[in-house]
Order: sequence, then structure tokens, then C-alpha cells
Amino acid sequence: MDRLLFGISGLPLGEGGDKFNYSTGIEYLHSIGLNAKELPFVRSINVTAKNKDAIINMKEKYKFHLTAHGSYFINLNAEEQEKIDKSIERIIGGAEALYSVGGNNIVFHSGYYLKNTPEETFIKIEESLKRLPEKYEFNYRLETTGKPTQFGSIDELIRICKNIPSCKLCIDFSHIHARYNGILKNYEDFAAILYKVGENLGKEALEDLHIHLSGIHYGEKGEKNHLPFLESDFNYKACLKAFIDFNVKGCVICESPILEKDALLLKNCYESL
Repeated sequence: MDRLLFGISGLPLGEGGDKFNYSTGIEYLHSIGLNAKELPFVRSINVTAKNKDAIINMKEKYKFHLTAHGSYFINLNAEEQEKIDKSIERIIGGAEALYSVGGNNIVFHSGYYLKNTPEETFIKIEESLKRLPEKYEFNYRLETTGKPTQFGSIDELIRICKNIPSCKLCIDFSHIHARYNGILKNYEDFAAILYKVGENLGKEALEDLHIHLSGIHYGEKGEKNHLPFLESDFNYKACLKAFIDFNVKGCVICESPILEKDALLLKNCYESL
């Protein structure tokens, strides 16, 4: 990508009882200055024969960037092989639905440690990810996770992305903050993550990042729930300054409860720095 795009996850909230579907949501987001949206396939794949053409038309009309978040029901470290097989089916189903409307980045959480050690979990999840088809120039975006019981530290995901070309990062900085009980306090903390990505995956990874941001409520066990930025301790200004200094490009998806309002807060702050 040649710049950093800003958007939201799901449908916009609008004003005064506005109701949106995917196509009208794209039009509304474009009208307020945003240019990206993540389709939520978290419980079901909701791109169908009825809405697909309208989504494509709006995407092309406004040169909009579409991604998707895959199913919540994925665990590539499950004890039962059947659950792993179903997880892979869900990832592929979401990828194919997204690709049908012109997107090529699907985000998902890879799994849980359960009874395995982190290294045993890594090996098992990596083997499962190798089963995903490499086609369409499609990217499987592995998301950093918000709880220490979940596989998905930044180091684990960088290691996988080194080994599997179709796997790329989705860095949820809010999840990292929550996973380690408020670790991201200042500019240097955000810069250290971006430096690590560049050192291990190259400048091209920094120029094609998928990013999730929101305020976040957390405790000793990690993530609890998302918050508006101004109601949280997440230092979004320092985060955005690091993006500028490391020439980060790609897409920032806001997952705040106030969606487009906080997405515009991010975009306006970024453009003012």
C-alpha cells in the first residue's frame, strides 16, 4: 500500500437511528472521510448472493478497502482433529467470501494453549496453517491476542510469518497492551514492536500492516472489553507517532464501541502529527 488507511469493524453507528447494511455502510463511511471496513464473519459468513453485487459496486465506486474478521470458533490447537479440520474450513470459507467481494486479508485468532506448552502449541498451529491454500494472492492475517491463555504473542506470530509466506500480521496493539496488563505506556513501547517487525520481516511488512486499535479494559487475566479511547489508558497518540516514524502503511481498523467516531479521532490525530 502507498499510505495508511483508517476504517472500522462492522457497520457504522451513524446518527439518530441510522441503519446500514454493508453497501450503504461503505457509502456512509466514505462520506465522513474513512476508507476501510472489516466485515465481521465472526459468527456467520454474511456475504450472500443477495448483497454481493451491491458490496462490490460500492467498493469499486469509492475505492474502498475491505477486509474480514474470521470466525470466533477457530482453534488450530484443539485436542480433537475434527475441531481443527472445522477451524480450517471456517477460515477458508471466510477467505472465499471476502475474495468474492474484492478483499484479500482475513483476520483470525489461531487458538489456545490448552494443556500444551507454548512450543508444542506453536508446532501444532504452524502445521495446521500450512494446510491453508495459497491462492488468490490472499493473506491470512494472524492477530495478536489479548489474553495469556491464547496463542498469539507478537513473537509467536512473527515466527510463523517468517515460515509461511501466505501468513501475515494483524497487530492488535490494544490486545498486546491488555495481554501484558498495561505494557504499552509510551512512544518507545510502540516503537519497539515496530522495530521488531521490521528487523524480522523486513520493511515490506511495515508497509503492509493490518492493525487493530481501540481503548481497552483489562486485568490480571488480560483483555476484558473494548472502550472508547478517551475512557481508557491506551496511548493512541504515541502509537500513531510511531506509525509515522516507521513509515507504516496498510490499514488501521478501529474496534472501539463508538466505531467511526474513534476511527475519525485516530485519522485526524494521525494527519495532525
